[in-house]
Amino acid sequence: MPQLESNSTRKLLWRPIRRQQNQHPPAFLQHWLSDPGSLTARLIAKSQGEFQVEVVRQVVGRPRLNECQVLGIRSTSLALIREVILKGNNQPWVFARSLLPLSSLTGELRHLRKQTNRPLGAFLFSQPHLVRSPIAIAAISRDHAYVPAHLAGSEPLWGRRSVFSLDGKPLLVSEVFLPDFVNSLSNQKT
Repeated sequence: MPQLESNSTRKLLWRPIRRQQNQHPPAFLQHWLSDPGSLTARLIAKSQGEFQVEVVRQVVGRPRLNECQVLGIRSTSLALIREVILKGNNQPWVFARSLLPLSSLTGELRHLRKQTNRPLGAFLFSQPHLVRSPIAIAAISRDHAYVPAHLAGSEPLWGRRSVFSLDGKPLLVSEVFLPDFVNSLSNQKT
């Protein structure tokens, strides 16, 4: 039976990267948030190949209302909801939430239903006709209940999201930079 996503969490405001008003990400994180390339490829390089994908959950369910809106689908639509932790050097670096509307998982994209622990980004950025929407970012606190509590920490986290389109089929990918990753950057001043 499809799972319903909770809309009871505090509303998360995703804004175009250049339109953040009250809060600004740390300078050392801005390039990671705004880079239009493959985050997976950058994480693999940063970890010197010590990279893993840990699947937290993969279920068919109804996306949150704001996710339906950005995908341009009905609130009753079903999607494959995939949540993973991208790990570098055996540390949790990024929490990623991907929404793949079932209507998008047809034809050549049907194999994405069984992605297992392979990074979705590696597939997406190998596609020659990939179209990506502008990146939106958000400051994410524990109150948003967006990231599993044991990963969130006490400080707000920064995340980004965008809609990828393959052959007119949309997929929403959100990525939240976790404390271990942010600490590794702030220590290096990268």
